[in-house]
Amino acid sequence: MAQAMKIAIVDDEQDMRQSISQWLALSGYDTETFSSAEEALKVLGPDYPGIVISDIKMPGMDGMQFLKKLMGSDSALPVIMITGHGDVPMAVEAMRVGAFDFLEKPFNPDRMSELAKRATGARRLTLDNRVLRRELSDGGQIMKKLIGQSPVMERLREDILDLGQADGHVLIDGETGTGKTLVAHALHAVGSRAGKKFVLISCAALEEEALAKRLFGPMLPEDSMLPAIEEARGGTLVLEDIDALSETLQAKLLSVINEQGTPAETRIIAISNLQEAGKTCEDALRPDLFYRLAALRITVPPLRQRGEDILTLFTRLSEQFSEEYGCDAPQVSAQEAAQLLQAPWPGNVRQLINIAERAVLQSRRGSGTIASLLMSDHEEMQPVMTTEGKPLKEYVEAFERMLIDNTMRRHKGSIASVMDELCLPRRTLNEKMAKYGLQRSDYLA
Repeated sequence: MAQAMKIAIVDDEQDMRQSISQWLALSGYDTETFSSAEEALKVLGPDYPGIVISDIKMPGMDGMQFLKKLMGSDSALPVIMITGHGDVPMAVEAMRVGAFDFLEKPFNPDRMSELAKRATGARRLTLDNRVLRRELSDGGQIMKKLIGQSPVMERLREDILDLGQADGHVLIDGETGTGKTLVAHALHAVGSRAGKKFVLISCAALEEEALAKRLFGPMLPEDSMLPAIEEARGGTLVLEDIDALSETLQAKLLSVINEQGTPAETRIIAISNLQEAGKTCEDALRPDLFYRLAALRITVPPLRQRGEDILTLFTRLSEQFSEEYGCDAPQVSAQEAAQLLQAPWPGNVRQLINIAERAVLQSRRGSGTIASLLMSDHEEMQPVMTTEGKPLKEYVEAFERMLIDNTMRRHKGSIASVMDELCLPRRTLNEKMAKYGLQRSDYLA
């Protein structure tokens, strides 16, 4: 669930504090007020869950000193400064120091609400990204995100652990939507560079000149960041869409790699998202660069090769979306389970996420089927089937495992409740749980 955003109002004038607070409270914000910068600094830490609105002219520590203190503690904290009439030079200086924006007295309350909305949106994104980065720096946590017991997923996790401990450059390829960027995060998190810089650049998102500057420099004096190759020194540089690099930038990257020696100062993880039919990353890159990057290589398996992991993933995703939307997760029938297993999944995990969310929304409305969602994605497919059929026994076992897994999860590991709901004797339930690798300890609240 999205974190509720606060607004800290800092002003030495009580009437101004109260009027701002009342207006923002009417707009749905949670506000707290402070009569001085010194008082506010006791509360406003680096991960403050909100934004700050502060007057510039205050006794004691003035607004500019306050702003500098806040920026020193958390440069991404949005601070809206209130300036007196005609104090434009001071407002410009505040923006240079790092203020999010400014309001000039007398200000329009609607303008303040608009700024607050933009600032809290930016703050929420910053805090969400920080949480994500903390998760991604924890090797154990990120490996848990690579869900699945299929042989291909077991092999993927083993490859990540092995290559994570190595220190060479890595090439990750695979179909779109399979989770290649997540694998790059995992490689960094389980290796010796965990905790060091992790810098991700999309080679397809920038024009060549801008990409060259971002990767290699030189940066201008007013630029706030280092070239990526320097920024990631000692850590990992991930280059998404590596096949989009021009020949000139390929040559520059190869030169940098050769200059680093062994072990590399900056480990490079290249991700290939080549979509052209009949072409591979090897076709797109010059041979000497390709072989330097592909000395260690991981191919992320497509979803259609992951067997009953599809049902496990669908269950986890639908549970997450049902919690987000405040409704029950849809119950999957045997026929729907078979349809999920049979679908070709050209969009892979990304497509499954979309289907799971739409299934929860359909269930909340009390209409629609999983089959209709699959068919709406690929209307030309009649029926929705992979090219490789499976024995009926595999579909039955996959559904049976999903049913026991879901029931154990719903009853938080209560064997008696599961036996009662599924009408199974204790011995039969134990045998099936052992067969499917399900352990009661995984479900205890």
